[in-house]
Amino acid sequence: MKTRVLTAVVGLCLLAVVLVFFDTALFDLVLALICLIGMHEVYSAMGFGRRQWYLFVAAIPYTLLVMLSTTEAVRVLVLPASFLIVLFYNICLVAKHEELDFGKLSGFTYFSGVILFCFYSLVHLKRKLPVDVYGNDAIYFILLILCFAWGGDTAAYFTGRAFGKHKLAPRVSPHKTVEGAVGGVLGSMLAGVLLTFVYNQLSGRYDLFSITVTVRHYLVLLVLGAVASVLGIFGDLFASAVKRQAGIKDYGTIFPGHGGILDRFDSVMFIAPFVSIAVRSFFYLIAR
Repeated sequence: MKTRVLTAVVGLCLLAVVLVFFDTALFDLVLALICLIGMHEVYSAMGFGRRQWYLFVAAIPYTLLVMLSTTEAVRVLVLPASFLIVLFYNICLVAKHEELDFGKLSGFTYFSGVILFCFYSLVHLKRKLPVDVYGNDAIYFILLILCFAWGGDTAAYFTGRAFGKHKLAPRVSPHKTVEGAVGGVLGSMLAGVLLTFVYNQLSGRYDLFSITVTVRHYLVLLVLGAVASVLGIFGDLFASAVKRQAGIKDYGTIFPGHGGILDRFDSVMFIAPFVSIAVRSFFYLIAR
């Protein structure tokens, strides 16, 4: 437990440092690198090694293109690049059909796509809510995503340990309980409300929000938190199902006591796109 807490504290400090460079290309690059580490964890989980190096190497320039495409001139390259990388993997399967397993290759490409979609959602928030127009709103929503995910995880863990009796998905994740899931939903809702309250209070001094937060925003937050928590639980179960089929305990060891990137960000995978999509549909519409 001490190792997990220490790792979490160090991780939060690194997050704070990264957010200092939020309005620079360095922030996008850090997210791209995290994304690539997650993809390599999947690559290893699928049983690929040095002989299949070309599978992972091909994903590197494509990931950097998607994550770092800051101008329209660069973004037009994403579609042809997507076609080429899909074609490349299909050619690899045909040319090396005796060596490459279709199921494992499909697992690698699909899971990598989910990871890229997740982290691109964070970059998407930054681009849709530029600092010169929306102030630090995008930083708030990124923190909100993390609070929904990790607040729910923490609440689910302690609630499950204290009250857990009914298994949620015993074949996929034996330790998860229905009671823990309910606690996780409430934890996500509470974490979102607390973050918004603190951020709003600080905004009075440092002008962080571009909008005035009202009671309606808090009500929307409760709904978003509940939905996000369910998506976080699903992301966790999805990652656990892959680990169980791959026969591994953790995706990596980069975070002592926590595992790999995917062990820490599994609950973020579907929350990030959801919040990114919901932002304009709720927060800015009800502010009018």
